[in-house]
Amino acid sequence: MPDFLRSLWAEPRSPHPPARVWRDWALVAVLVPLAVLEGLLRPELSWRVVSVAVVVALVPTLLWRRTRPLLMLAIGFGVSGVLPVLLPGAALETYTIAFLLILPYALVRWGSGREAVLGAAVVLGKVGLTAASGQLRAADLVAGFAVLCATAALGLALRYRARARQRELAQVKLLERERLARDLHDTVAHHVSAMAIRAQAGLALAPTDPAAATDALRVIEAEASRALAEMRGMVRVLRHDRPAEPAPAPRLADLATLAEPARSGPPVEVGVSGDLGDVPAPVGAAIFRLAQESVTNARRHARHATRIEVRVSADPTAVRLRVTDDGEGGGRPAGAPGYGLLGMAERAGLLGGTCEAGPDPVRGWTVTAVLPRSGAPA
Repeated sequence: MPDFLRSLWAEPRSPHPPARVWRDWALVAVLVPLAVLEGLLRPELSWRVVSVAVVVALVPTLLWRRTRPLLMLAIGFGVSGVLPVLLPGAALETYTIAFLLILPYALVRWGSGREAVLGAAVVLGKVGLTAASGQLRAADLVAGFAVLCATAALGLALRYRARARQRELAQVKLLERERLARDLHDTVAHHVSAMAIRAQAGLALAPTDPAAATDALRVIEAEASRALAEMRGMVRVLRHDRPAEPAPAPRLADLATLAEPARSGPPVEVGVSGDLGDVPAPVGAAIFRLAQESVTNARRHARHATRIEVRVSADPTAVRLRVTDDGEGGGRPAGAPGYGLLGMAERAGLLGGTCEAGPDPVRGWTVTAVLPRSGAPA
């Protein structure tokens, strides 16, 4: 138990709590008139004007419930607990006050473990004050405790679900970084091998043909510059200690293999335009991987598609990829982006580019990617 309490106390806040959105303002805009209307329609409320005023004053705590969950809970439950003590008989018996249940949910969902413990103490203190004032029966105490536990359980469940998804997304990004790093490793090895061969040739020709040896040195210098740039890129993507894949990194010339017939799915048409001769190997490998993943997704998800088109074009500053299909309904399930799309965006972003995917207005699905021709990692 002590270990559990220590881990609970050290639990950090949930990262990136969303700021106030229009739904928060809409909720406040609905609750305030409801509280006033309830005060008008329920003349039997004790201290009716005071009760309605307090409820209306507490409604704005919902606007900061994610970014300041403990403070908002302390204000909400503290005021509602102290009021009957200061004004005997002025208990908040309005139905609208039920919105306070959102505050413990927000505390468990977004707050730290330390804040959750302190918030539980505030709630228990409020219950104690209410019980001391003689306005809380045993049955109400049990029912209120059950409701609070259900609220906290819902917050914990959603917190765990969000954290599990964050771990999965982080794993997808990590795997994509490792794949890119292995591709970079293969291209660096290619440059180093070229330098070694040129150096051997230069040494052999130096006694009889100094000019050829000088040309070999120029080639070695160019290859060394490329290898150094790609090694820096490899460091930037934080490659982990894993052996490199024995297969060579894919190239733009390998795009033609995507048009080979498959066991299932529509045929693929590949088109290339522009000058792709001096595109760096990491950019070529990334374009191929993005096109390959797009074609795989189209064959898997595009319903009743009859064709898949892969188009690659280049200009002096960028290389562009566009993959389209004519499947029905966009060819993808609605909801959050899949891990494959997230991995594609991660790979493009690591090279300073972008990758976007979405349904066409009329029919089919389109993936577009733009990578800088220099291949400079972000």
